[in-house]
Amino acid sequence: MNSVLSTLLFSVLLLLTLRIQELVEACSCAPAHPQQLICDSALVIRAKISSEKVVPASDDPLDTHKMIRYEIKQIKMFKGFERLKDVQYVYTPFDSSLCGVKLEANNKKQYLLTGQILSDGKVLIHLCNYIEPWDDLSLSQKKSLNQRYQMGCDCKITTCYMVPCSITTPNECLWTDWLIERKLYGHQAKHYACIKRSDGTCSWYRGGPPPEKEFIDISEP
Repeated sequence: MNSVLSTLLFSVLLLLTLRIQELVEACSCAPAHPQQLICDSALVIRAKISSEKVVPASDDPLDTHKMIRYEIKQIKMFKGFERLKDVQYVYTPFDSSLCGVKLEANNKKQYLLTGQILSDGKVLIHLCNYIEPWDDLSLSQKKSLNQRYQMGCDCKITTCYMVPCSITTPNECLWTDWLIERKLYGHQAKHYACIKRSDGTCSWYRGGPPPEKEFIDISEP
C-alpha cells in the first residue's frame, strides 16, 4: 500500500471515528407526547427568565463540567407543590451535547418549564423535558396543564410510525401525528389529552369544538 493511499485511508478512518464520537456525545431524546413528558416530570411551571450565569456543576474541584443557572420569575406552578413552593433558579448542562437548554434571559418571554427536582432541591431541566415558549402552546394545552394531563398519567401513549398500529392494552392511546402529518407535535399533540375513564380504559379527549381529524386505532383492513 503506497503512502498516498495509506494517508487517505487513515483520514477516512479518522473522520469516521470523529463522526461516531459526535453521534455518541450528541443529545438524544426519545419522542414523547407532551402529556407523557409532563407526567414524567417532577416540576411543571410557567416562568420568565430574568438572567443566566455559568456556574460549576458541583463542588468537586476536579469536576470540569459547567451548568447554566437561570434565574427565573415563577408565574404559576402546575406540578411540584409537595416539594417546592417557589422556584428561583433552574439549572441545565452548559453543553448542548449533554442536553443543555438555551433560553432567552430577557425577562420578557414566558416559558412552560418541566424538569426534575434533585435531592438538594435544585431544579434540573434539559432538552428531553417539555420546554416551550408559553405563547406557542395551544389553548387546549394550557387548560390541560391544570388537571387534564395528570388525569391520564396512568395511561400509556404509544407513538405510531407506520401501519398497522393498534392498541395492545385497554389503557393505551395511539399517538398518530407522525403517521398522519409527518411531524411529532401536530394536531393531536396540541389539542388532545389521553384520559383514563371510569372503566379503566383510556381514550383521547378534547374540549371545545369537534376536531377536524379523527384519531382512531390505525390498522390495515
